[in-house]
Amino acid sequence: MMDTILLAYLCARCKLVKDSVSRPDMHQLALYPRLCLISSIHETYKSAHLQACSTLSTDATGTRSSMTGTLLHPRRAAKKEGTIMDVFTSLTDEAPELPARFAELKRSICKDKDAMVCSWNAVLKELETAVEEVAERGADIIPSVSYSDVMRGLSAEQVNEIKRTGVVIVRGGVPREEALGWKQSIKDYIQANVDKVKGIPPDNIVFYEIYNSPAQILARTHPALIATQRALLSLWHCSSPDTQISLRTPLAYFDRLRIRPPGPSVFTLGPHIDGGSVERWEDPGFRACFARILEGNWRAHDPFDASPRIHACQDLYNTPNHAGTGEGTLRVLPFLKLSSAYTMLRPFFRLGGTGWELDLESTEFPGSVPGKAQELRGHTHPHLQLDRSMVSIPRVEPGDQVYWHCDVVHAVEAEHNGVGDSSVLYIPAVPLTEKNAAYLRDQRENFVGGRPPPDFPGGEGESRFAGRGSPEGVSSAEGRRMLGLEPFECSPDATAAEVNVIEMANTLLS
Repeated sequence: MMDTILLAYLCARCKLVKDSVSRPDMHQLALYPRLCLISSIHETYKSAHLQACSTLSTDATGTRSSMTGTLLHPRRAAKKEGTIMDVFTSLTDEAPELPARFAELKRSICKDKDAMVCSWNAVLKELETAVEEVAERGADIIPSVSYSDVMRGLSAEQVNEIKRTGVVIVRGGVPREEALGWKQSIKDYIQANVDKVKGIPPDNIVFYEIYNSPAQILARTHPALIATQRALLSLWHCSSPDTQISLRTPLAYFDRLRIRPPGPSVFTLGPHIDGGSVERWEDPGFRACFARILEGNWRAHDPFDASPRIHACQDLYNTPNHAGTGEGTLRVLPFLKLSSAYTMLRPFFRLGGTGWELDLESTEFPGSVPGKAQELRGHTHPHLQLDRSMVSIPRVEPGDQVYWHCDVVHAVEAEHNGVGDSSVLYIPAVPLTEKNAAYLRDQRENFVGGRPPPDFPGGEGESRFAGRGSPEGVSSAEGRRMLGLEPFECSPDATAAEVNVIEMANTLLS
C-alpha cells in the first residue's frame, strides 16, 4: 500500500465539470499520473527498515550479498480478488465499534491536554475563514500553471499556492491526438478480450481491472508525464539529510482505468483521503508525519517533508489499494495543512453539553475503519462544512494535468452531465526508496506475467489477454528504468543518501 505524495490526472480532452456545456463530439480521457511515495508497502516489512540497507548488507565474508533484496523484502503474496467497493464503508456497511485499545491509543498520543485543546480551538476558528474563502472563490482557488512553467521552474508564488491548497493544474503536456489514440487502443484491447475482462459493475463495466494494456504502458512512460512528476516531486524535501530517498527518480506504479458513460454514477465515492485510515494514528511511523499537529502546534506541520513518510506503514490490515478510483469530476478540499490538522485532531473531541470537549475515553475515530479508506462526512467532520468547502476542479483542456497532495480530502461527483464518456487512466509514480524498489521488483514480475500488480486484487488478471503490453514495448531508457527494466543512474550532484538508495535499488532489482 502506498503513502501518496501527490495524486493527479492528465486530460486528453476536456474534463467536464458539473453543469458545463460540452460539444456533442466531446469524448473525455483523463490520465491520472499520481505521484506517490510508497512508504511501508505491507505490514510484513515493518521490521525491514531502511537502516538495514545503509551498508547494502554483507554476507559472513564481508562481500556484498546478492540475496539482500530477497532476505529483507520477501516477495509479496497476491491479494485476494475483490473490488473497490470492499474498501469504502459507505459503499458496504456501517462502521463497527472499535476495540478498547483505541481509547488507550488516544490517551497515549495526547501528551499535553491543554495544548491539544488550544490547538483544536484555533483550528476551528481558522476553518471558518478558510471555508468562506473557498465558498466565495470556488474553482478559482485552485492554482494553475503551464507545462512550460514547470519545465522552466515554478516561481516562489506558484509554489506557495500549490503547497497551501495541495492542488495544482498543469496546463499542457501530452498532445491531444496521442492521448485519444491511447483511448482507442484501450477500447480495442477491451474488445479483443471481452470474454475475459473484469470490472464493476460486472454487467456493465465502468471501472476496469486492467493494468497492462499497451496504451497504459506508453502513458506511464511518456516523457511529459515523467518530466512533470520529477518537477513536482522536487517540491518535497527531507528534514533529515540521511533520508534514503531519491525524489528526482520517479518509478512507475501500475493502476487501473475507467470508462464511464454519461448519467448518474452506479456508485459514488464521497470525501475521503487515500492511504490508510486508523493507521494515521495507530502506526507510530505514520503518526510521526503529523507529530506537530498532535503536539498542539499545527501551524508547524510540514506536509511536504518526505523524511517521516518513508517510515510510515499505512496498511496494517492488508487492504487492497483503493487510490485512483474517481468518477465524474474531481472535487477537492483546497486547504491542505488546515484540513490535515482538523482530521488528525477530530478523534480527540466530541460534542458535549457545553460544546466540543476533549474525549480520551471513547474508542471513536470518526470515519476510520480498519481495512477501509479514511472517509469524511458532514456528521463525522462537521466543521469542514464539506457541502460548501469541497470544490470541483475548473475546466481543463486536452493535455492538462491535475495534481493533488496525498493528504488532500477529495471526492468525485455523482453525476456525469456530459454527452460523451468520461475516461480515466490512473498513472501513479513514486520516488525511489528501498521499499519502493522491492515493490517495483515484484510489480515487474507480475507485469511480465500479465498479472495484477501486488497492491491490487489478485487473480490471473490479463495473463491470457491477447495483445497485452510487454517490456519489449518500452524503448526509452528512462521509461525502462521506471519499470525496473534497466539500472538507475546517479546524478553527478547526488547526495550520499541518494547514491546509497540507488545502489541498493540496483542490487535489489538485479
